[in-house]
Amino acid sequence: MYSITLRSKFMTITLSILLILTISGFASSKEIMTKKIAYIVSDIDIPFWDIMKRGIQNESENRGYTLSVYSAGNDRENELNSVVKAMKEKVDGIIVSPTSSAACATILKLTNNADIPVVISDIGTDGGNYVSYISSNNLDGAYKLGKVLTSKMISLGWENRSVGIIAIPQKRLNGQARTAGFLKALDEAGIKSCGLKQQATFSEKETYSFCMELIRQNTDVGAIWLQGSDKYRGALRAIADSPKKNNQILLLTFDAEPEFIEMIRNEEILGAAMQQPYLMGQKAVRALDKHLRGDDVKKNAMIPIMAISKENIAQKIPLIRKYVLGLEE
Repeated sequence: MYSITLRSKFMTITLSILLILTISGFASSKEIMTKKIAYIVSDIDIPFWDIMKRGIQNESENRGYTLSVYSAGNDRENELNSVVKAMKEKVDGIIVSPTSSAACATILKLTNNADIPVVISDIGTDGGNYVSYISSNNLDGAYKLGKVLTSKMISLGWENRSVGIIAIPQKRLNGQARTAGFLKALDEAGIKSCGLKQQATFSEKETYSFCMELIRQNTDVGAIWLQGSDKYRGALRAIADSPKKNNQILLLTFDAEPEFIEMIRNEEILGAAMQQPYLMGQKAVRALDKHLRGDDVKKNAMIPIMAISKENIAQKIPLIRKYVLGLEE
């Protein structure tokens, strides 16, 4: 009788344990299945955003998230459609690199209403609630690059020459900061800007055309600064096609391409203010992950920008390869 009762109790306890394990196993499986995030990006065809995507992808895989990527092709309507698609997928969170700061505010209205947490990775927003904003110190990076340029121009005796700027849209907060930092450096050196052209199509043809306009309209141009990097060939062609040729007009960029390492060494490009998009992507996922786990997250995280020239490129190559260019070992 005693052995039967004992056996009955043992079976009851065993079944209870199995039931608990089954339920917890189901919960774990469900949790894994629902760990989905989306990356909504203005234009994945631009190398900077592709590198950031790879940083997001790397960190998502490391943390067990399934990632969906939506590129807007720099079109605001496509961007909003992408947000709706991500919401229909019932993602647990969204990382966004918006087409503009105004567009981001609209995105946040949608996601706030749907109670979907959002981390902004670059560009910024004109309003709305978000978990964290991962940005580059555009003001400081552009200022430091401006100092590289003014130092070079002064050493060449070019204090009376001017600088043309091919800018990203100035409705973006990052674009405003880049322009302000760079102009501060010029102002401190007493060097003038001869004009600013805002990119719309982000094409090589547009870059060439804007550079030629600045060169033709200003006979004293000593340098051109691109607030991007991937269309630098358009600027070099314009400089080469001008009467001054490229030994008389310096070129600087924001961000970098793999070939810039040799080009800066050879002074084909004077310098570049290099953001760290791969690192920014990783940090965006880490911030979203912390929030989803219920931990406190820093509202604004600013990543340093490296002002790279011939003088410091050798020591910075490991950081450039990994965090700027996203060249995974």
